[in-house]
Amino acid sequence: MASQHTPNATATATGEGLFQSALDIAGTPLIADEPLALGGLDTGPNPYDLLCAALATCTTMTLRFYANRKGWDIGEVSTHVTHHRDPALSPADRFERTVTLSPALDQATREALLGIANRCPVHNTLVAGSNVATALAGA
Repeated sequence: MASQHTPNATATATGEGLFQSALDIAGTPLIADEPLALGGLDTGPNPYDLLCAALATCTTMTLRFYANRKGWDIGEVSTHVTHHRDPALSPADRFERTVTLSPALDQATREALLGIANRCPVHNTLVAGSNVATALAGA
């Protein structure tokens, strides 16, 4: 069944190397690829890098939005995310997220923001799992 929604992202093989793809992410162009060690050209982030970026930016945006609504001046916020697979875990994919907040914030505010980080929409999607429907165009 074809989606009636405008695509959020489209990837098209560039023909350069085995993996390189030209991305259109909501009108913003980007190149994705795999590292040289995996047979790519290393010309852009790989799919898991992009997924980490989605979690990192969603977390940072969510914290800024929440603080703004509360009227809190929380200063600079950044989020660092790494991904690895650990077969000993179930599920095996593990995302490690570190939020950096201003050291001037008191502990109660920091704890409140940590709780909000765990409610960002991308975090919720990753934790809950997703339903992915795939169809062939023109079918």
